[in-house]
Amino acid sequence: MGEHVAILNDYQHVALESADWSGVQNRAELTVHHDPFTSGDQLAGRLAGASVVVAMRERTAFRREVLERLPALRLLVTTGMRNASIDMEAARELGITVCGTGSGGYATAELTWGLILGLLRHIPAEHQAITEGRWQTRIGDTVRGKTLGIVGLGRLGSSVAQVGLAMGMRVIAWSHNLTEERAQECGARRAGSLTELFEHSHVISIHTVSSKRTRGMIDADVLARMRPDAILVNTSRAQIVDQQALLMMLESRAIRGAALDVFETEPLPANSRFTRLDNVILTPHIGHVTRDNYAVFYGDAVEDIFAFWAGAPVRVLN
Repeated sequence: MGEHVAILNDYQHVALESADWSGVQNRAELTVHHDPFTSGDQLAGRLAGASVVVAMRERTAFRREVLERLPALRLLVTTGMRNASIDMEAARELGITVCGTGSGGYATAELTWGLILGLLRHIPAEHQAITEGRWQTRIGDTVRGKTLGIVGLGRLGSSVAQVGLAMGMRVIAWSHNLTEERAQECGARRAGSLTELFEHSHVISIHTVSSKRTRGMIDADVLARMRPDAILVNTSRAQIVDQQALLMMLESRAIRGAALDVFETEPLPANSRFTRLDNVILTPHIGHVTRDNYAVFYGDAVEDIFAFWAGAPVRVLN
């Protein structure tokens, strides 16, 4: 068979059961990689000869220097419709079509609320305490009557806002392009600035995309505006927040805590300073990791492959 399809970073070993790959397997050699790639050399070596690659979100970076070492590659499918880890221009120049997939919707927004309540009510810590024979070791906080600050009021941010409103919170929001009309549509007040949002919010949740404009946007000066009883939740991208400044705030207990699903290096190293903190909840970038989402991701990936083979690619990103 001339075609070689590679599925990357199937950490949970569920890719082949999340969609019908039988048609692909009848036409091509199919390889599934379950572990993270540790270097560009390893990536280029293990994908040598692959004509189609299916990448899960931004788990693996495809920079120009890697793409140039994959001469057989003609189709790169990314789950979702945005992937900042792929050099789209280099792919276009090299004749590699990049296609995306749909998404199951609001899984990340749901995780956000799990993290908020888990942190405020000490759910992981109290679970651990019970397993160790201890009972009611901490006092939690409610969200009703508190202020929820949302950075980025798109599809996910607005979903988080809806839950906050239903739970009796005041909602304020900010992003570079947020209008008064959009904020009002979502039941939120538009903050005059990012610092204003950080000054007045008890819970801050980040839902803006990572870009040149937003990388490092939440720096030490912005973080210093947080209330001492506030928490920060990041299910977007780690690069939006100055990680060293956040660590210092958490280690000094200048803020109540943080819940993080995204990190600058993933998987997060076991010796990370974040793992030594008792005022954080850490999850391994699982905002999108649900059965419903995977069914859409992999189902659309199969569709992308057959459309490309038929000469009529769909959901083309470059």
